[in-house]
Amino acid sequence: MGIISWIIFGAIAGWVANVVVGGRNRERRGCILNVLTGVVGAALGGFVYTVGTGRDISFGFDLHSFAVAVLGAILLLLLLQLFSRSGTQRR
Repeated sequence: MGIISWIIFGAIAGWVANVVVGGRNRERRGCILNVLTGVVGAALGGFVYTVGTGRDISFGFDLHSFAVAVLGAILLLLLLQLFSRSGTQRR
């Protein structure tokens, strides 16, 4: 996939993950944060998928790759929430 495809794919995956994790009271994020969340989440999801199944994943525009990217982005957002909550509790 080209860079434009990664940006579009990341934006959609990041937005879906933000909707799932945040629900109705979610924090609205800009397009750039959605792209970063989606792309980093796709990499994280691909890593977890490879470690968990022992098979490589090729990211293309298909439902399987999109699901892995969204699940990775959801995992990323949950981890960020966990660390941000634990940091505020110490203060």
